[in-house]
Amino acid sequence: MDEKDWRILKVIAEEKNVTKASARLFISQPALTYRLKRIEAELGARLLTRVPTGVVLTPQGEHLLKYAEEMLVRLAIVKDQVKNMESKVEGPLRLGSSGIFAHYVLPGLFKGFLGRYPKVEISLKTGLSFQIVEMLERQEISIGIVRGEHEWSGEKVLLTEEPVSLVSSDAIGPDELLTRPHIRYGTDTSLKKMLDEWWRLNFDSPPKTTMEVNTMDIARQMVLHGLGWTMLPRIGLPEGDGLCVQPLFWPDGAPVVRRTWLFCSAPAKELQTVSAFIDYAASELQAPARR
Repeated sequence: MDEKDWRILKVIAEEKNVTKASARLFISQPALTYRLKRIEAELGARLLTRVPTGVVLTPQGEHLLKYAEEMLVRLAIVKDQVKNMESKVEGPLRLGSSGIFAHYVLPGLFKGFLGRYPKVEISLKTGLSFQIVEMLERQEISIGIVRGEHEWSGEKVLLTEEPVSLVSSDAIGPDELLTRPHIRYGTDTSLKKMLDEWWRLNFDSPPKTTMEVNTMDIARQMVLHGLGWTMLPRIGLPEGDGLCVQPLFWPDGAPVVRRTWLFCSAPAKELQTVSAFIDYAASELQAPARR
């Protein structure tokens, strides 16, 4: 088996359909079927079984898939290392990011970085922060940008530290928070826990939640139309929208903040593309010193 075979097995496992897999791999279905039969003959085992909706891997196929995924990751790492052996900043940069950060910050950051290093080839995956950490642990990416506090033993760079604020269409006092409609939005566990803890320390009863939406943008739009209040980190608050923004504070007077971190492993940091991106991102976002 080689790299092409590993990718064939991975794509078939994802698509669960030979026709869809062949289209995604840009090869004909007969050619894909022939290659699968050759792999099965080489190994002396059936890798797929047909079901009404398509195909699924046999236990032997599942076992081989784990090997294929591991080899694809190892190969990507080796390719990165080989292409980064010279002192030039060029070649692949495999990066994962929190969806919120990717939406609001990464486009401009990438544009500036590629303007300085045009021969870098960026590969991006987005998701919730805990998913990005998992991608790093599986070595699917070289850099992870995560929101909030997460366990990580490798390199950590603090990119931003932004205030979290009470956001409403007009100024409201603490007592009004209990009676005015609250808009909750979907976010990762770390921010949800922080907001819940702030509320618990300040109030004895839950907020009057009338809307639960799935994004920060939707919550802000609802607030813009006077339909309630919410709590947002600064990243979700474009300037000039006319909203009333009141920073939140803990009982001891410390501001409630939301941090964005850049994580990478020690071996990944040795790659020229990774090191260059860390330096560029830290300087552009005016981050404090690394720790």
